[in-house]
Amino acid sequence: MDVLGSRIIVAAFDGWNDAGEAATGALATLRESAEFRTVHAADPELYFDYQYTRPATRTDAQGRRELTWPEATLSRPADSGASPEVWLLTGSEPARTWQAFASEFIDVALRDDVTGFVTIGAMLSDVPHTRPISVFASSQNEQVREAHGLERSSYEGPVGILSVLEHFAERAGIPTASLWASVPHYVASAAPSPKATLALLDRLEELTAIGVPREHLRTEAAAWEASIDAAAADDDDMSEYIRQLERTRDTWDSPDASGDAIAQAFERYLRRRGDGPDQKR
Repeated sequence: MDVLGSRIIVAAFDGWNDAGEAATGALATLRESAEFRTVHAADPELYFDYQYTRPATRTDAQGRRELTWPEATLSRPADSGASPEVWLLTGSEPARTWQAFASEFIDVALRDDVTGFVTIGAMLSDVPHTRPISVFASSQNEQVREAHGLERSSYEGPVGILSVLEHFAERAGIPTASLWASVPHYVASAAPSPKATLALLDRLEELTAIGVPREHLRTEAAAWEASIDAAAADDDDMSEYIRQLERTRDTWDSPDASGDAIAQAFERYLRRRGDGPDQKR
């Protein structure tokens, strides 16, 4: 049996962890592929700041006004015949008491014999929209890294709720993995990013064998890329910037690229942006 086991939670949250709505878009696609039932829902009064994540009002089918509150829920498939069985943890990133929030959901995972935990995120990066979306796959679990050829993240700095959940899951003995897509920062206003969502789902399937129909995403990704191409065609500065990103990406992807070559290409790229060492003296 795979080290992640046969019952895997896949988690994504909107907000800081979700550039281009790519991560929550991946979970939305998973949710649309089957029927799910809520296993646990966090009490919004405990974890959300309503001035930061505000409730919303809407009119129901009978014309009555309703309030919808921020939420975080864990759902399981109604039909448990699939293997592996994928559970979905999603919602808004909490504003406070993150340790209690993580403990609450990990306690539910332990109670229901969850065997693996995969977090999905997306970040804005200096990458071109014309190339395949990069997905960084990592794990703090040695067995998961060896089984799937993943890296161990060396990142140090501020984190989101996904990292906190990973930490609590590993501490509770649930193996974890993390997938992060790099979304072109210059198209941040063009959310959602179906190309990044598609890349995350492709990598998730490679990691877990969780399959989901996603042909519609391929069509949407092509249309998304074409729309950015059209916008760049009318903007010389943007076109040149994208070409610089493409050259850097192609250098990194080259099979004969050495570490020195990559470093030199990146340094040239920084100089063009005015961020290189020569500009900081």
